[in-house]
Amino acid sequence: MHNEQNGSDVKRLSAIKALLSPDEVRDNVLERFVNLASQVLGISGSFISIIDDHNQYIKASRNFDLKQSTRDESLCRHVVDGEGHLVVVDTLLDERFVTHPFVNGDPHIRFYAGVSLQNLDGATLGTLCVTDTQPHPFTDEKLATLRSLATLVTSFLDAWNNAGFADVITHLPNRPRLIRDVQQLTLTAPHRRFRLILIDCLDIIRAYELSRAVGIAPMEKLLKQMAQDVAHRLMLPDNETLYAFAPGRFAIVQPYSGRYNAHNLPDLFKGMKADLAENITLDLDVFTGETEFVPDQMDANETVRQAVSALHEAIDENISAMSFDESYDSRRTDDFMIMNDLAQALKKDEELYLAWQPKVCLKTGKTVGLEALIRWNHPERGELFPSEFIPLAGKTNLISDLTSWVIDHAVEQLASWNREYDLIPVSINVSERDFARADFAEQLVAKLAAAQLPNAILGIECLENELITKSDVAIKGLEALKSHGFVISLDDFGVGYSNISYLQDIPLDVIKIDRSLISRMGEDEASKIIVRCIIQMLKELNYTVLAEGVETEATLGLLKTYGCDQIQGYFFSKPLPASDIEHWLYQKSHQ
Repeated sequence: MHNEQNGSDVKRLSAIKALLSPDEVRDNVLERFVNLASQVLGISGSFISIIDDHNQYIKASRNFDLKQSTRDESLCRHVVDGEGHLVVVDTLLDERFVTHPFVNGDPHIRFYAGVSLQNLDGATLGTLCVTDTQPHPFTDEKLATLRSLATLVTSFLDAWNNAGFADVITHLPNRPRLIRDVQQLTLTAPHRRFRLILIDCLDIIRAYELSRAVGIAPMEKLLKQMAQDVAHRLMLPDNETLYAFAPGRFAIVQPYSGRYNAHNLPDLFKGMKADLAENITLDLDVFTGETEFVPDQMDANETVRQAVSALHEAIDENISAMSFDESYDSRRTDDFMIMNDLAQALKKDEELYLAWQPKVCLKTGKTVGLEALIRWNHPERGELFPSEFIPLAGKTNLISDLTSWVIDHAVEQLASWNREYDLIPVSINVSERDFARADFAEQLVAKLAAAQLPNAILGIECLENELITKSDVAIKGLEALKSHGFVISLDDFGVGYSNISYLQDIPLDVIKIDRSLISRMGEDEASKIIVRCIIQMLKELNYTVLAEGVETEATLGLLKTYGCDQIQGYFFSKPLPASDIEHWLYQKSHQ
């Protein structure tokens, strides 16, 4: 019996805590209720109070200025501790209140009528009251009306609670409910150790793609089926809850010594499938992430954030389960800070600059081109290389902003040089996300035309990866660039997508052999053979072949022997600022 009472108190305090949390839409509705009570009953003042074990909080009011008081001071405690209603026609004629500070001082309560607010669980949350600074008669009919209005208030609050804390598709408690329940543990088990486990059954990007293909209804059916399957496999006892954290993603809270943790759950979900449509069944890859927490030592939102961090780390690393790790989390936080700083650098057009690395013809020894390489002089981190921020930018729309920045500044620099020097071709790196845009080639042509530069002066370098080799849209984008006279180079050849048959499908002019192959030629016989065979094959296919990362004379000699056309690397020159590149341009202009 004691445990039942304890459980009721916990539910009541949890419901009160939820009501005291800010919610503008909910509180606006409560304001309308108190206005309605005053109008219907003809009493100027009205308010809704929420009462916990220690205090009274005025949640909504009309012509009533009190905002908070202790529970003992409140007149409303006589409602919740008594019969659920109280009418005092004149407080000065009631010995309980004749000396009360709220009667003799602000808010000068002379008339009071209140009824309790009781939710579906039977918990008394507070009161709906009407009040005035003058005495009033109050009939039984008016008291019945006040009770009816109180029922409407609690019905609304129950509906708000259910609507706000239940997933509309699976009807499971949702993420806000999870956060509220974790917060509740600070009252019920503040010093115990728990673990929050997230279970990811369906890649959300994949889910969106599937919903585009089959429609919303089959996807909703799949999500319901998935929720049922997860619940069936977990077989949680009645006192534990399965939460719908996000589409295809679930959560449970376990005692630290409980039977589940992130690392033993994947075995439980082996072979999990879901039916998308008739004869279409999906094999589901399940990932889990968890964090440990003690309720009174960690905020609920931080607990959830750590579990999400662990889950995303598991997904990114393709590991079935991951516990929260401070070092991984710090790296992700650091990555986020870099992206935030990069966005600001692009917006202000500060800190970023271009370096220019010459491309040298092996037959003539002359500079035949330049590659524009982005650099970032971070005000706190110092000089950052592209490998430190471009892969991160590639996960967001910042990569397109970076591409635009490089194009604009490269074109601006070329236009400036064109007024004094004979230009040599310059290449820039462009992601497949950008050149796959239908209007990319046309916009690039327009920018060069505005600067009075020929298209052939600018080359496009793209990375060798599966996205470009398998994407018809990307290939069409390259074809559009090629048709406008841009030279197309494939960067980092030899370490990316292994099926080289794609070469016949992509419009390419230059193939750049990756530096990782070139750098090993000095001491690795196998690398020499691989590079020689690659160059021979590419030359037979009529490509211009460029070797990246050339640093020694021995490597240079081998590449000449193998028939390589061009080189880039520190043996000839590192990437240089524009002022140093002008020396090459001057020499070329005065040959």
